[in-house]
Amino acid sequence: MGFARACSVALVGVDGVVVEVQADLEPGVAAFTLVGLPDKTLVESRDRVRAAVVNSGAAWPQKKLTVGLSPASVPKSGAGFDLAVAAAVLGAAEVVDPGVIADLVLIGELGLDGRVRPVRGVLPAVLAAAEAGYRQVVVPQQCAAEATLVPDVSVLGVRSLRQLIAVLTDGAVPEEEPPDPPGRPDPILAGLVLPGAGLGTGIVGAAGGWDGMDLADVAGQRPARRGLEVAAAGGHHLLLSGPPGAGKTLLAERLPGIMPPLTRQESLEVTAVHSVAGILPPGEPLVTVPPYCAPHHSATMQALVGGGSGLPRPGAVSLAHKGVLFLDEAPEFRPQVLDALRQPLESGHIVVARAAGVVRLPARFLMVLAANPCPCGRHTLHGAGCDCAPSSIRRYQARLSGPLLDRVDLRIEVEPVSRSDLLGHGGRGESSATVAERVALARARAAHRLDDTPWRINSEVPGRELRTRWQPDPGALAQAERDLERGVLTARGLDRVLRVAWTVADLAGRGRPSALDVAVALELRTGIARGVPLMTGERS
Repeated sequence: MGFARACSVALVGVDGVVVEVQADLEPGVAAFTLVGLPDKTLVESRDRVRAAVVNSGAAWPQKKLTVGLSPASVPKSGAGFDLAVAAAVLGAAEVVDPGVIADLVLIGELGLDGRVRPVRGVLPAVLAAAEAGYRQVVVPQQCAAEATLVPDVSVLGVRSLRQLIAVLTDGAVPEEEPPDPPGRPDPILAGLVLPGAGLGTGIVGAAGGWDGMDLADVAGQRPARRGLEVAAAGGHHLLLSGPPGAGKTLLAERLPGIMPPLTRQESLEVTAVHSVAGILPPGEPLVTVPPYCAPHHSATMQALVGGGSGLPRPGAVSLAHKGVLFLDEAPEFRPQVLDALRQPLESGHIVVARAAGVVRLPARFLMVLAANPCPCGRHTLHGAGCDCAPSSIRRYQARLSGPLLDRVDLRIEVEPVSRSDLLGHGGRGESSATVAERVALARARAAHRLDDTPWRINSEVPGRELRTRWQPDPGALAQAERDLERGVLTARGLDRVLRVAWTVADLAGRGRPSALDVAVALELRTGIARGVPLMTGERS
């Protein structure tokens, strides 16, 4: 009787659970039994592993073979267990030393010819292995760069099972030639990307960057540009309302370009989500720029917040983690879909419960809504001939619910572009690089102030802390308090005004918000003129 074990990782959302893969050989009729709550893809690994072992030059044991995946209570899915199953079987058959693979974490799919194919979710899987104390992992060679992002872990990238056997037996490692002629795309890389993912998702990652999307291309729109700057500096949610063609989408697309690059920790979080979702570009293992996700208004609730058959998969709110979620034509989204955003907007994560399990996914994003004033879009234009009935306009605007709008910090009316601005007579606006410098300085001031706290930007700070620990100038909240008494502001709204006021003060270089900063924050939130210039603090 032979017994051996190896390790792999099961992903539950973006969290990993180390799974012990045990192989047991007993005398009897040759059979291959796989137990431990596998899904259909994993059950099919019996045929893939058998063919891969034989085509790699090793003998398949003609005995009763049982492979168990422990803990058995955790659902296991995908083909990423193939390499661990093959190693455990070879260890039980004494082709390789069982002691060598006992504490080895193996992740990868096997082709019938023995080649190791890349799989999604390598980064979160290796992170889970490292947290569990494992220090040696074997992954497909195409995923090795992604796995090496985890510190203090030794990573071995292999192209085939033959190479793995040679490494484990101290033999000569064979070279694996690509099966296709040079110049043709490698079909093995198809395992890294889900069908239909990529450009169609509206995601821009490290490869795309934001080159060519300059804020200077936006004609006019000084209040909207200022709103974008405040949103980027403090992480505040933004509503852009105005007629078609005014530049709402143009502005939203340039928002990530003025946001600071992701920190190392943020990059790992974003990369882990994108790896699980299958939208991580091959050859670009680390996402370093804020992601931008712009789902179509026909998106379902599962597409927006996460879900799907089996264990839930990340939705748009998670793909936009630490970046921008842009909902163009927001009133055209189904109201139930929009209202599903209320909980992640407050908590920064989404908990999706399904029959197959409960998954907690990160969802700390900056939301930008774009909306027309009425179904035809001409309601706010003078002499444009809006034919919408007043009741139709009210119904259209009511599609954005009050509780959702109460979570939006900045509400900007985007006016039509004037002829002089469009033709450039007023000069070009500031570039993204110039605005990004001010945003970076404002974030640095906020980070210094919040240095000994779990928060890094103003939008994350609880209102209680702002009212007690970091207070504005005496009397600065007089207008806000009056609005609260009149019902113009809710308690949540007052907290959000305080957060925006701190961001305005950080942009202006002030130590704490003044009455002017609070007035600017109130005007940005309510749209009611406060007798102060909205552009206070912008430098020419």
